[in-house]
Amino acid sequence: MIKPFKLDIPDKALQEIYTKVKNYPWHEMPEDGGWKYGSNLDYMKEISSYWVKDFDWRKHETEINKFSNFITVVEDIEIHFIHEKGSGSNPTPLLLMHGWPGSIVEFLHIIEKLAHPEKFGGNIEDAFDVIAPSLPGFGFSGRPSKPIGPRKMAAILNKLMIENLEYENYLAQGGDWGATIANWIGYDHSKSCKAIHINCLTMRHPDGPQTKQEEEWQERFNKDQIMQDGYRTQQATKPQTLSYGMMDSPVGIAAWIIEKMYSWSDLKDNNIESVYSKDTLLANIMVYVVTKTFNTASWIYYGRREEGGRYFPKNFKKIEVPTAIAVFPAEMSTWPPKSYVERIFNVKQWTEMQNGGHFAAMEQPELLINDIVKFKKKFIN
Repeated sequence: MIKPFKLDIPDKALQEIYTKVKNYPWHEMPEDGGWKYGSNLDYMKEISSYWVKDFDWRKHETEINKFSNFITVVEDIEIHFIHEKGSGSNPTPLLLMHGWPGSIVEFLHIIEKLAHPEKFGGNIEDAFDVIAPSLPGFGFSGRPSKPIGPRKMAAILNKLMIENLEYENYLAQGGDWGATIANWIGYDHSKSCKAIHINCLTMRHPDGPQTKQEEEWQERFNKDQIMQDGYRTQQATKPQTLSYGMMDSPVGIAAWIIEKMYSWSDLKDNNIESVYSKDTLLANIMVYVVTKTFNTASWIYYGRREEGGRYFPKNFKKIEVPTAIAVFPAEMSTWPPKSYVERIFNVKQWTEMQNGGHFAAMEQPELLINDIVKFKKKFIN
């Protein structure tokens, strides 16, 4: 059964959040702080003041509700999804998957352009049926009873598409965890997945680097990730401990997320608002806060570790569904050489972008949309 869903957070819940933000006990920061040690204290005070005085959650609630939202049950978990049916007689089903610390907010400004390109100067033949779910444990979806990883989520979302929505096949797209889930969809569910389009690579080939260039990339990647691994290790090993400090602190959640938005994005002059407005940042943060899903959303890291971690299994066979790779220059998970990627995927399209980082749908929506449409035209229709 598929039921309509309308977002309507009670006023009392919103007021409790704003009161906690207003009363947050600010504390010291090193004199040479800035963003060096984590989220910048001055900026956190600035955005928190805006949060209380100027931010309008209802505006963003309306923006989400303007699309057709639904809830359905897949493997005993309620899955929330936006389902925007495309224009024309034969739109291609497109499964858009967010990651962490993202949400469906990432896609609010690309859904309509993908579903109705003719309204924006495009061709109606390029339309998609856009399905954008909240991942299990995230946002407006239900919580699994214990941590599950991206491979399990791939099975759940494939069932959403094939059994609940009754599509014969579809294109899967994602960045961050959405890309990882797309990998597993292509690997485990190639009969129903036509193709995948990814803008991040988190998985690794079990045979590791095979050339000098690939070995140099692996060495650089490992060094780059030393300062990134703290949050990942915590969420993959003791997420419950972290949750006790976060679940009652909207400012704590905001700082945890904003630091990633700052570090993983293609900023101008190190200014986070050169890419994101305060409203955009807070709308995404509020999805975690109003749904109280910071805890369960972090479980995916633990789930992946239980599934075997970053590497595909030793008996891995190449993912043969047509694959598009969108390489954004400020992606924090630096892409390997093309030779490495081609041992994992049947790469049909490789695009190196001029701008953009980890959150491509928000940072460079037009580049992402154009790349998806180009891929559909060449390899799917």
